[in-house]
Amino acid sequence: MKKSYNIEVDCANCASKMEQATKKIDGVVDANINFMMLKMFVEFEDGADEKAIMKKVIKACRRIERDCEIEF
Repeated sequence: MKKSYNIEVDCANCASKMEQATKKIDGVVDANINFMMLKMFVEFEDGADEKAIMKKVIKACRRIERDCEIEF
């Protein structure tokens, strides 16, 4: 399952770091952040709990940029 989310991120370098951190989370097959569109695309493993995984994604992203917001 692939989903897109609105994301608030301040710089392209941080977006790249967040993308890499998201890819390391269990249940995530692939992740991509389009900095210009402020969109995050996440592909989940089949049967994965999207909300639980996204909570981990937000936590990982906020380690990189404190005020990061992801709407899901």
